[in-house]
Amino acid sequence: MRPFRTGLLALPEEVSALRRAVRAHLDAPCHDLQLCLSELVGNVIVHVGEGTPVSLAVTRTPDGRTRVEVGDPDPRVWPVLREAADTDESGRGLAVLDALAVRWGVHPGPTGGKTVWAELAQP
Repeated sequence: MRPFRTGLLALPEEVSALRRAVRAHLDAPCHDLQLCLSELVGNVIVHVGEGTPVSLAVTRTPDGRTRVEVGDPDPRVWPVLREAADTDESGRGLAVLDALAVRWGVHPGPTGGKTVWAELAQP
């Protein structure tokens, strides 16, 4: 798999275009990957702010997993997995990510900010 890297502004209307771009780049079905990147960019929109510049990378790990990374400039707002109540209208994004990913995490960026990543068993 060729790596896919891009930068964009975290806007709701950009998320579907980003999903299509990744699907076209891979030239294969990638529903779980598209869902994970939607959740990660959506978290930036909701918790950091609409219009925040983000970076996206989709790569292959040495052990054959597909890795998606979303970086943003805010070093303070780190994702936290929580349990949403049945009546909550939000708060399930990281639970979805946790269910789909082999593993996921967050690390600080080299010049500030952070990168949230997830590794999937298949593309």
